[in-house]
Amino acid sequence: MTNKKPFVILTGPTAVGKTALSVSLAKKINGSIISADSMQVYRYMDIGSAKITKEEMQGVRHYLIDELLPTESFHIARFQQMALQALEEIYSEGKIPILAGGTGFYIQALLYNVDFSEQDCDREYRKSLQEYAKQHGSHALFEQLRAVDPASCEKIHENNQKRIIRALEFYHLTGRPISEHNETERQKESPYRFAYFVLTEPRENLYRRINQRVDRMMELGLLDEVRRLREMGLTRDMVSMQGLGYKELLDYLDGRTSMEEAVSIIKRETRHFAKRQMTWFRRERDVIWLNKEEFGYEEDAILQKMCKILKEKGILSDL
Repeated sequence: MTNKKPFVILTGPTAVGKTALSVSLAKKINGSIISADSMQVYRYMDIGSAKITKEEMQGVRHYLIDELLPTESFHIARFQQMALQALEEIYSEGKIPILAGGTGFYIQALLYNVDFSEQDCDREYRKSLQEYAKQHGSHALFEQLRAVDPASCEKIHENNQKRIIRALEFYHLTGRPISEHNETERQKESPYRFAYFVLTEPRENLYRRINQRVDRMMELGLLDEVRRLREMGLTRDMVSMQGLGYKELLDYLDGRTSMEEAVSIIKRETRHFAKRQMTWFRRERDVIWLNKEEFGYEEDAILQKMCKILKEKGILSDL
């Protein structure tokens, strides 16, 4: 146990306040931050991804922020590869890595070193599924997955074509549901000495924060950001443009919805996303829940509790 390297995770649902807390924690424990977010890795996608600003970083080094162009594909295997490189650099500097963000699948991949080798690949079959989805829609594709791997349907949103296709491809190649494979990988022991914090607050407060955040994004110019991305040649079938806020405003710009409808859909889908995130975190092992309400919404009290736990786990023993 003692030779395992220290590793801190700070996650929770969208809009709960992870960003500010992660910076405060990093300053307190001599840490650097790796983003576990599927959108903040892209340049030019600042407002819709709620990307941390240089000022908000307060001098703390952040990794996997602004590292890719929106035309590039970012998937679980690429995240894992980039995050492992970041870990090496952070350890070499004698700092503690803090993985901060809300993508539970990314956290699991890094924490347990899940195998996402790309050897299992059938490009022709993948292409046929993509064509099927174009002709029949995401729901029909989702029902194909339900027939062979209902457990995956509990974890994958039916509009997430990329993950549905990957799950069907895995079944096609191996005869095993990918949910079974992922569960086996998840039972691995982590190679790190870690603390897995989940920041939460009562649902009605969180949903109010989500609605306020979307209104604030619109005030800051999210529509102009989406318009610029479209002018750069980005289209809704690209991975980057699948992010919440982007595809809905593309629909508005394409005349499919009114502005009022688009904003309402962004709020609704973000609330649904937060609910799915919480479902994921409740299933995870070894999580430490931090309910902001129980700390009187005082950041210092939350930080004090986190540091106490990190010392108990031997993560701060060398500091």
